[in-house]
Amino acid sequence: MKAFAQLFQALDATTGQSAKLAALVAYLRVAPPADAAWATYFLAGGKPRQMVPTKRLKALAQEAAGLPEWLFEESYQAVGDLAETLALLLPPPLQPVDLPLAEWMAKLLPLRSLPPEEADARLRTQWDMLAPEQRFVYFKLITGNFRVGVSRLQVTQALATVSALDPKRIAHRLMGYTQIGRQPKADDYNALVAPVEEAADGNAGAAVDSGMAGQPYPFFLAHPFSQPVAEMPTLLGALGDWLVEWKWDGIRAQIVRRAGEVWVWSRGEELVTDRFPELAEAAMAALPDGTVVDGEILVWLPGEPQPRPFADLQKRLGRKTLGPKLLRELPVVLVTYDLLEHAGQDLRQQPQQARRALLEATLQADLAAAIAPAPQHTLRLSALLQGNDWEDLARQREAARGMGTEGFMLKHRQAHYGVGRTKDVGVWWKWKIDPMSVDAVLIYAQRGHGRRASLYSDYTFAVWNGPQGDPERQLVPFAKAYSGLTDVEIGQVDAIIRKTTRESFGPVRSVDATMVFELGFEGIGKSPRHKSGIAVRFPRMLRWRQDKTVAEADTLQTLMALLPGQDAPA
Repeated sequence: MKAFAQLFQALDATTGQSAKLAALVAYLRVAPPADAAWATYFLAGGKPRQMVPTKRLKALAQEAAGLPEWLFEESYQAVGDLAETLALLLPPPLQPVDLPLAEWMAKLLPLRSLPPEEADARLRTQWDMLAPEQRFVYFKLITGNFRVGVSRLQVTQALATVSALDPKRIAHRLMGYTQIGRQPKADDYNALVAPVEEAADGNAGAAVDSGMAGQPYPFFLAHPFSQPVAEMPTLLGALGDWLVEWKWDGIRAQIVRRAGEVWVWSRGEELVTDRFPELAEAAMAALPDGTVVDGEILVWLPGEPQPRPFADLQKRLGRKTLGPKLLRELPVVLVTYDLLEHAGQDLRQQPQQARRALLEATLQADLAAAIAPAPQHTLRLSALLQGNDWEDLARQREAARGMGTEGFMLKHRQAHYGVGRTKDVGVWWKWKIDPMSVDAVLIYAQRGHGRRASLYSDYTFAVWNGPQGDPERQLVPFAKAYSGLTDVEIGQVDAIIRKTTRESFGPVRSVDATMVFELGFEGIGKSPRHKSGIAVRFPRMLRWRQDKTVAEADTLQTLMALLPGQDAPA
C-alpha cells in the first residue's frame, strides 16, 4: 500500500503529462503483478462497490477521534472530501505496517458482506495499521470514490511503455478490465503486458489475443461540431466525402460473435448480454462467427417509425429481472453502423466506406432496407442520409428532434476506426441540434468537490407549477446541474447563497428564490419517480439570467410541451 499511496501522491501533485507518465511507468516496472493488477484497475477507471456505508464510517471515525458530531461535520464540509477528512482526524496509528496493495484488497473486499459489528472491529484494526498518507487511499477504496488526475489513455501509454507493445493493442486488452465487481489477479495483469503470440501462419496481428474471445474493441468516439453551415464546405470539404447518419439517443454497444458465443458490451465496458437477451439471440442467428458490430441500443416497437425515448430504455436498465411482459412491451434493437471484425479479421484499418459496404453485405440488407428497416429486424442497418449540399443537410437536420434523434453523425469515407476521441486515423463529428432549454430558479445548493469543495457549486432548479398571476402557484424542483458557469460566476453565486440561506439539511442549503438560470438539456421524458413528473438528460447551465425576475421563470407546462409528440411552446 505504501508504494501505491506514493504513486497516488505523485499523480495528484502534478498536472504535467510527462511527469504523470513517468510516475506510472516507474511504479509498474517494480510493482508485483498482483499489486499492478489492482493499480491498473483503479487508475484506468475501475470502481469497486462501496464496502462500508458512509454513515457508519463517519460514526466510527467520529468516535475514534473523540469529536462531537457538529465538529466532525464542520471539518468534513471544510475539507470537502470524506477520505481526506477521515485520514486527518483519526489518531496516529498504533502499529503501522506495510502490506502489498493486493493483500489489502483481500482484507477490504469481505467488509461488504460481514455483520456490522465484525466489520467495525476490522476497520478499527486496519486503520491502526496504516500511516496517514496510506489511510487516505485506504478510505478512497472503501468508499468507492477513488479518483486521481490520470486518464485511461495515460495508463494505456504507461502499460505500452512497460511492455514495449503498441498502445492500440494495450487499449484493446484493457477493454472490460474495469468491469464493476471484477477482482483482477496477477495473471490478468500479466496478460495485459504479455508479448504478442505469433500464430502458426506467422501472423502476429490477429484480431484478438488467445484466450480473449469475448473481448470488444476500444470504442471510437466523435468530436462535437458546432461551426456555422456557411463554413462547412471550407472546414469539411464536399458533402460527398462524408457518410451521414442520424445520431440516436440510446446506449452505444458492441456485439461480439466469436467461438460459438455472443457477448454484448456497453461503451462503459459493462457486459450487458443478460440485460438484452433478444440482441444476443439475434446475433447468434444472423451474424457469422468472427464478427463484431458497433451500434446503438434503442427501444423500438414493431411498426413504429422511430424509437422510444431514452427514458423507456432506462426502465429496462433499472429492473433486476426481465420478465416476458417487459421484454414484450419494451423490445430493443441494435441500430448497427460499423463492422469492426469480419471472419476473424480486424477491419479497423479499413476505410469507413469499405467497412460500411461489408456491414450491409453481412446483414444482407440493401440501402432501401437501411432507410426503412423492417420492423421485425432486431439488428438494423443505420440509415444513410443524402443531400445536395451542406445547406440542404442542415434543413433536414431540423427534423431531428421530431424523430427523437440528437442530430447527425458525420463520418469521413476514408476514416479508419480509431481508439477513443482521436483524429489521427480519420474523424467522426457529432453535429447535434441545439439543446432544449428553459429558464429555472435556483432553490437548493450543495458544496462541490475537489477545488470547489469550499464553494456552493451544485444546484437544484425548479419551475413554476402555474402561470403568472396564479396566487397559489409554487416552485417545483425538476433538475440538478453543476456545470456551465465560470469560476467568477460560481464565486458570485456562492456569496448570494450564503446571504439568502433559509435552512440547512446537512451539506444542502435551501435558499430564497432570487436567481434565474437558463438550463439546457439533451432530452426530456415523463418520470413518476420525480416530483415534477419530468426527467431531463444532461442538464447544464447555459447562462445566468440576471435580466429576468423569478416570476418570469418558465412553468411546468413549458416543460410538458417539450415532451416528444407535443407541440412546441409558444
